[in-house]
Amino acid sequence: MEKYMLKRRATERARQGYPLLVLEDFVKEPKVSEGTVIECIDEQKKFVAVAYLAKQNKGDGWILTTQANEKIGQAFFERIFQEALDQRSIFRLNDETTAYRVFNGEGDGLGGVTVDFYADYYVFSWYSAGIYKHRDQILAAFKTVAPEIKGIYEKIRFEMKIKPATDLIFGEAAPEPLIVQENGIRYATYLDDGLMTGIFLDQRDVRQSLLENYAMGKSVLNTFSYTGAFSVAAALGGAIETTSVDLAKRSLPKTTEQFEINGLNPADQTIRVMDVFDYFKYAIRHQLAFDVVVVDPPSFARSKKRTFSAAQDYTGLLEEVIQLTKPNGIIIASTNAANVTTKKFEGFIEEAFENQGAAYSVEEKHTLPEDFKISPHFQQGDYLKVYIIRKK
Repeated sequence: MEKYMLKRRATERARQGYPLLVLEDFVKEPKVSEGTVIECIDEQKKFVAVAYLAKQNKGDGWILTTQANEKIGQAFFERIFQEALDQRSIFRLNDETTAYRVFNGEGDGLGGVTVDFYADYYVFSWYSAGIYKHRDQILAAFKTVAPEIKGIYEKIRFEMKIKPATDLIFGEAAPEPLIVQENGIRYATYLDDGLMTGIFLDQRDVRQSLLENYAMGKSVLNTFSYTGAFSVAAALGGAIETTSVDLAKRSLPKTTEQFEINGLNPADQTIRVMDVFDYFKYAIRHQLAFDVVVVDPPSFARSKKRTFSAAQDYTGLLEEVIQLTKPNGIIIASTNAANVTTKKFEGFIEEAFENQGAAYSVEEKHTLPEDFKISPHFQQGDYLKVYIIRKK
C-alpha cells in the first residue's frame, strides 16, 4: 500500500473523524487510479488513516479506517454492514414499514455507496468509479451478513457507458410494481426503472407528520409531486381534496396507481401534468388557494421554458407558494440541495415572507430520518431540510 503525506490541517480533521479527502489535503498529489487504497501519514510519517481515492461531487476520496491494525478486505466490509443492519433492527421488526435505508455511505463508515431495503430486495447505489472497483468484495460481504435476500439491484450514479443505469445483479427479479409499506401506507415501487424507484425514502417522517397533524379536513396542493406520495399521505390523513402537479407525463399514471393501491379513487383527486410555475399562474388567475401546500423541488431542473436551481431560485418559488396558501395555512417547504445550508434555507424563507408582506411561524423542522445515519463529523451528509411553516 502506497503512503501519502497529509498536510497538517487535513491530518487534524482526519484524526477527529472527518471522512472526506480532497486532493489539496495531500503534500504531494497522489497519481493513482480510481479506487486505489492508500495509507495516509502525517508530517512525522506516522500513520493517520487508510483511505480509497475516488472522484465524486463531494471530493476525491474517503477514509476507511483510522485504526492502524485494521485490514481492508471482506471482513472489514462484513463488520460495517453487520453494524449497520443491527442499528436498523427496529425497522426489520416493523411490519408497517418495509422500505428504508440500511446503509448510508459515510454515515455508516463507507462513503460512496448506499443500500436501501425494499420488501426483501436491496438496492445498491454506487456514486463513483472508485468504489465500484471494490463492488465484488462489497457485495460478497453484504450477502454474508444478510443471507435472506430475494434480489439485489444496483444503480450507477456516476458516468459509466458500458452498463445500464440500473440492473438486477443477484437473485430473482422484483414484481412490477413491488408494493412496499411506509407507516402502513402502501406505495408502488419499480426497482428496475432508471435511477429512481417511485418513492423518496428520506421523506418518511414528513409524510407521517402531514398525515397525522395537518391533512384532516384540508385542501392540499402537492407541487413537484413525482408519484404523489405526499398526496396519498394527505388523502389517507383525511384531506378533503388533493391536487398533484408535476411536469413529467408519467406522474399521471404513477400517481393514479398510488391512490388505487391504497383503496382511494383517483377521480376524487386532481392530478395535473404541467410545469409547476405555469400552474401557479393558472391558480392565481382562477383565485385558487389551499390549506396546505407541499413544495419539494429538485435541487436542479431544466425544462423547455426555464431552469430552476434551489440555491438561486427557492425564494421566488416560495413567494409563489405563499400567494396560494390560505391564512393560517401550512407550507411544507423542503430542499435536498446539499449546497443550501440550514442558515441559507432559513434566509430564503424569511426573505420570501418579507417580500410578500406575510408573517409566519415554524411549526416543525425535519432533517434526515434515523435510518439515514449521519457521521457527526460530516454534517454535509445531512442534506435534507424540511420546515413546516404556518402562514399567519
